[in-house]
Amino acid sequence: MNRLSLERRTQIVAALVEGNSIRSIERMTGVHRDTIMRLLVEVGEGSARLLDEQMRDLTCQRLQCDEIWAYVGKKQKQVTKDDDKSRVGDQWTFVAMDADTKLVPSFKIGKRDLPTATAFMNDVAWRLSNRVQLSTDALAAYVDAVEQAFGCEVDYGQAVKFYDAEPAGAGRYSPPNVTKVERNAIAGAPDRAHISTSLIERQNLTMRMSMRRFTRLTNAFSKKIENLNAAVSLHFAHYNFVRVHKTIRVTPAMAAGVDTRLWSLEELVDRTSQ
Repeated sequence: MNRLSLERRTQIVAALVEGNSIRSIERMTGVHRDTIMRLLVEVGEGSARLLDEQMRDLTCQRLQCDEIWAYVGKKQKQVTKDDDKSRVGDQWTFVAMDADTKLVPSFKIGKRDLPTATAFMNDVAWRLSNRVQLSTDALAAYVDAVEQAFGCEVDYGQAVKFYDAEPAGAGRYSPPNVTKVERNAIAGAPDRAHISTSLIERQNLTMRMSMRRFTRLTNAFSKKIENLNAAVSLHFAHYNFVRVHKTIRVTPAMAAGVDTRLWSLEELVDRTSQ
């Protein structure tokens, strides 16, 4: 099989990170969708290795964590007893974000349960070189997961939101109004003014806009868990090293001191698809 040129691979990856679907890229480029998917998995796996190598000994001061929903293969209500429930149905991507540099040092895909939350928090803790203030929402699994991963070496708080009760209707896809936010200290001595999940929740929107398989109310979804992992890995490698953040005017990797220069997309593709 002839290998696509670096220029052609970069063109396809550029369309992927801008939120285009596999079939729309096929129509735009004339490259078969199977070839596009193989490239996504190849670059995604390379991106996962790159992130694992680079996201170490970090000095983040304030991390916000949240989880975002997608599904693989079929929606949860369609999952049967004969399916491998670890590979199909609801899948949640747990994400950590540095509130100051906007760096995303860690993510974990799995079920919305204690084992996945614990694996995620262990990975977050392993990548840090200092004590950190951590903020999450009120998901119960976070409390035990943070304790197992950090012990007493963390300042941890939860931002608990209360919403208006709104009847289902024409606007039921709009988020309900937030009526109150409680900032609760869970461990250590977190600064209550910085117990927040607002930035990581905005990151959820970036993910939904940048990866078609996360977009709600469409027919786009991951057919395999490996494809979802590859797409998320590519997204965060591009987000950390290539995409200039409008607020800080550099890439998150530059702001966090992980790297000193702006990467081109061609360089990212070349390093992750060899």
